[in-house]
Amino acid sequence: MNAPIDLLPRIARRPMPAAMLAALKAHFGERFSTAQAIREQHGRDESPFDVPAPDAVVFATSNEDVAALVALAQPHGVPVIPFGIGSSLEGHLLAVQGGVSVDLSRMNQVLRVNAEDLTVTVQAGVTRKQLNEALRHDGLFFPIDPGADATLGGMCATRASGTNAVRYGTMRENVLGLTVVTASGELIHTGSRARKSSAGYDLTRLFVGSEGTLGVITEITLKLYPLPEAVSAAVCHFPSIDAAVRSTIQIIQMGVPIARCELLDVHAVRAVNAHDHLGLREAPMLLMEFHGSPASVQEQAETVQALTADLGGEDFQWATTPEERTRLWTARHHAYFSALQTRPGCRAVTTDTCVPISRLAECINETVAEADASGVPYFIVGHVGDGNFHVGYLIDPTAPGERAEAERLNQLLVARALRLEGTCTGEHGIGLHKMGFLLDEAGAGGVALMRQIKHALDPGNIMNPGKIFTW
Repeated sequence: MNAPIDLLPRIARRPMPAAMLAALKAHFGERFSTAQAIREQHGRDESPFDVPAPDAVVFATSNEDVAALVALAQPHGVPVIPFGIGSSLEGHLLAVQGGVSVDLSRMNQVLRVNAEDLTVTVQAGVTRKQLNEALRHDGLFFPIDPGADATLGGMCATRASGTNAVRYGTMRENVLGLTVVTASGELIHTGSRARKSSAGYDLTRLFVGSEGTLGVITEITLKLYPLPEAVSAAVCHFPSIDAAVRSTIQIIQMGVPIARCELLDVHAVRAVNAHDHLGLREAPMLLMEFHGSPASVQEQAETVQALTADLGGEDFQWATTPEERTRLWTARHHAYFSALQTRPGCRAVTTDTCVPISRLAECINETVAEADASGVPYFIVGHVGDGNFHVGYLIDPTAPGERAEAERLNQLLVARALRLEGTCTGEHGIGLHKMGFLLDEAGAGGVALMRQIKHALDPGNIMNPGKIFTW
C-alpha cells in the first residue's frame, strides 16, 4: 500500500498557456476568474491535503458552457476539474496538475419532475436538500443522504450513499440516465427514464463513480420514492460498541426493513452533545429510523426494541415528531464538524471502509483496539446497517508524526477490511487518498483495465487527472 502523502511531491503541474487564459476570458467574461481568493476556494475540500489552487475558475451555467470549456482545454492539454460545493473527503477536486476548476453550482435547475413515473431530471449543481424541497409538494422524495448538502453531480461522481442506503441503495441504484461532456467536448446522453434496459454497454454506471476522470456530468435523471406514510426515529444506548454492532447485525439478518441505522461511538456522542446541546447519554449509540405505514413502523420498532434489549440496549427513546427527528438527524450530520471542534485547529484524516455485515463486529472491534492504543484522538460514526463505517483521526496538521500515525492506522484498517472481503471505500471514493488501496483491492489486472478505459475515453488525460490512479 502507498499513501498519497508519498505521491504528491512527484506529481508535476502542467503549464497554463497564456492563449488558453485569453480564450477563457474572451468566452466567459465575468464568469472566468484568476483571482487568488476564488482559486483558493476551489482548491480545497474536506480532505487533509494541501495542494496549490487551480490556475483559473470558470462558472458554468449550461451544458454548452462545459462543452466549450473542454473544447478549449483539450488542444492545450489543460486539466479540467469539476467542482460542486467542495464537500468531498478524499481530495477529488484538488488541482494536483493545475488547470481549470469548472464550478457547476450555478447549474442548479430542477428540469423535469415526472411524478407519475417517479423520476426527476436535474442539473448537476442541484443539491439534495434543494431537490427534496422542490419535491415536497408532490409527496415524493429522493432518499440518498451523504450528510453534507452535496450537489447531485458530485454525488454521482463519487457514487455516494449515506444514511438511507441500507433501505434505498446508493447512487448506483438510483441514477437512470446522465448527460455528460466527454474529453473531446462532445455532449452525450446515457440511459433513459425507463427503469431497465438491455441496450448495449451500461455507460451510465461507467460514469457514476468515475470521479470526473472520464467526463463532466451536467444533468442527471434519478429515481424518486413516495414520502412514507409514517416515520419514526429512535435512539438506543449500549454498554459497549460491540453490543451496538451485534444488535445491528441481528436487525439486518432478521430482515427488518429499517430505513436508517447509524452508529455513534462515545467520542462522537460527546462531540454532538457539546455542539448541539442534546444531553444524550455518553455511551455507544444507535440512531435508527423506520418508514412505512403506521402499523408496519410500529411492528418494525417493536422488533428492534426487543432485539436491542437482549444485547444490553438501554434508554430506548422515540422521536416521532418531525421536530424531534430533525434535531437528532441534524446532530448526526454535524458529527464530523462537532468532532473537529473538540480539538481546535485540528484536521481529520477520515476512513471509509465497508465489510459484509457478518464481519462488521470483528472489523470495528479490532479498529477500536488499535485506535485506543495509538493515543490519537478519534471518533467513529457509521452507516452500519450496510456494513459501512468511518473513523475520523483528529490530528494536529503541524505535527508530522500525528499525520503519519493516522495514515498507519488507516492502512491497518483498510488491510483488515480487504481481508474480511470488504472494500477500501464504501462511499467516499478513491480520489487521492486511496490510490494504493485500489491496487490492493482490484489487483494489477483490474487497475490496468480501468486505466485502459481512461486512456480510451480521455487520451489527453485532461479530465481530473491524478485521481483514482496515476496515468
